[in-house]
Amino acid sequence: MEILNLPILYLVIPCYNEEEVLPETASRLKKLYTQMFGKLIHPNSKILFVNDGSKDKTWQIISTLHEQDTLYAGVNLSRNRGHQNALLAGLMTAKKHADIVISMDADLQDDINAVLKMIQKYTEGCDIVYGVRSSRKKDTAFKRMTAQGYYKFMAMLGVDIVYNHADYRLMSKRALDALEQYGEVNLFLRGIIPQLGYKTGTVYYERGERFAGESKYPLKKMLAFAFDGITSFSIKPVRLILTLGAIIGLFGIGYLIYCLVQNIIGNTVEGWTSLIGSVWLIGGLQLMALGVIGEYIGKIYYETKHRPRYIIESVLLNDNSKDA
Repeated sequence: MEILNLPILYLVIPCYNEEEVLPETASRLKKLYTQMFGKLIHPNSKILFVNDGSKDKTWQIISTLHEQDTLYAGVNLSRNRGHQNALLAGLMTAKKHADIVISMDADLQDDINAVLKMIQKYTEGCDIVYGVRSSRKKDTAFKRMTAQGYYKFMAMLGVDIVYNHADYRLMSKRALDALEQYGEVNLFLRGIIPQLGYKTGTVYYERGERFAGESKYPLKKMLAFAFDGITSFSIKPVRLILTLGAIIGLFGIGYLIYCLVQNIIGNTVEGWTSLIGSVWLIGGLQLMALGVIGEYIGKIYYETKHRPRYIIESVLLNDNSKDA
């Protein structure tokens, strides 16, 4: 295949406080690119790091890498905007220059050799290729149970997401153009991308251990991310509240009739325990219902403001066309 006909590939890698792992990530990816240049991808392909407002030396490292080798490019956000917004910023920057874009994390847990299989799927006509974990043997029992339960719960709520897939995926330029049309502020890319409707493929890989540093997704953030995914793509929680309210209402009517009958026949009983228990139960359910409804209203509030999802402070990128 002629070099000019090869696709330009951009790897988009969101980074937040990744100074410990970034040099090794850059080194391994450069070796991978060297193997692919002129065979699978065009020599103008790049590795694009997105600095999501890191507080360590992540951006200095990215700048140094770019100065040493123009294979490396960088996008610096004005402040921390979260993984999904940083990823979107990288994708939208890359799509201006690339034919295909692959997103992955900086921690080297995703098998970089799966990139070769993704490109092969693209040549077979796939616009989107999902990197899917083949197993979760290396996860703790708690994480494995909660992760698998989450995917099943999302499916039960009618959310179309790919099982055991995170954000390791290939997207073609036209798929990215379609993604750009989605303007919501509350981003959950794992739910948005399956809605694009283009031909998709799947590549399975074994996820490894983190090379260095600490996970940027502790339990608190994971729970928040999971809840965002649910409330961004399903109104079934609100419907469940309605159903629960109807059931409790019917139960209350039945119990009221029972109490009236007992009162008429003179079989009155002290009801302190049942009364207090009912008050606490109903009160708790009401607060929970208000909280869920409030979450949806809050999302509507943020969406109506139309605030930018990210602001790019600077870009390090030497762009070359295929004809250069």
